[in-house]
Amino acid sequence: VGVEVARAFPISAPGEFISICDAEGHEVMCIEDPGTLPAEVRKVVDEELARREFVPVVMRIEQVVAETDPSEWRVVTDRGPTTFLMEDSDMDVRRLGPDRVVLVDTHGIRYLIADVRTLDGASRRILDRYL
Repeated sequence: VGVEVARAFPISAPGEFISICDAEGHEVMCIEDPGTLPAEVRKVVDEELARREFVPVVMRIEQVVAETDPSEWRVVTDRGPTTFLMEDSDMDVRRLGPDRVVLVDTHGIRYLIADVRTLDGASRRILDRYL
């Protein structure tokens, strides 16, 4: 009670380094390997992280309408099709290593492309314009 859990590196190392923070956001504890927690504690931590996190995984990019700012992105995610806006596609399409990309919409919601190599050819051609 009175603390929040957060992944220290939610995109690059989601299975490591869980921060336990107080009400002011100051870290009071860091769990390097959540796999070492007792099962019942791990379950509570996982449930809290699931409530806190919302990172849809992009499976396909259907279209980007970029004639105006913000640009409109139509994608299919692991949670279904969606459309979002990006103010600056050149800044809001970020590489996280050679094959991972994160897209950040105008509301700050992150959309993960876990492995660009798994995208279909049309999606990769669209994405290549912004990388």
